[in-house]
Amino acid sequence: MSQPAPVRDSTPSRPWMRRGGLLAAALLLAGADLVIKAQAEAGLSRGEVFEVPLLTIKLLYNTGVAFSLGSALPTGIVVAGTGVIIAVLLAWLTVNAPKMSRTALTGGTLVAGGAIGNFIDRLDGRGVVDYLHSGWFPTFNLADVFVTVGTAVLVLGMLRAGKDQETAE
Repeated sequence: MSQPAPVRDSTPSRPWMRRGGLLAAALLLAGADLVIKAQAEAGLSRGEVFEVPLLTIKLLYNTGVAFSLGSALPTGIVVAGTGVIIAVLLAWLTVNAPKMSRTALTGGTLVAGGAIGNFIDRLDGRGVVDYLHSGWFPTFNLADVFVTVGTAVLVLGMLRAGKDQETAE
């Protein structure tokens, strides 16, 4: 009789799987965001506005960063600045992915996907396409949702991992 092969945890022995999974999923999220932005531009380019419960769908271009901060800055400065921030974020996420909890990794993936989507959208010089307006919050897009929700999930995952580590010690 042969012995069954031991079950191995993929985290320590295969860190490339977590890193590759994070980057692949982030690129898929960015792709989904860019497809929806293209649809918003195509369908709302003549100033159309659609009212749905809780939201107004209309086309706007944000030349700044979050909440239009920095919109008066030259496009090149905004692109370079966000590019550096995203590069640092991606480096940090890929280095730490093998050690992250699933919750933190999911949050990091959402943040990376949203950041990449908005960065690629910004490269044409017109600004980031925003199309969701609540009436009480600045107009936003799916990538912004990814970044916001992802940040909360990442922080929650890191806090939970810290508490789990404290109780294990």
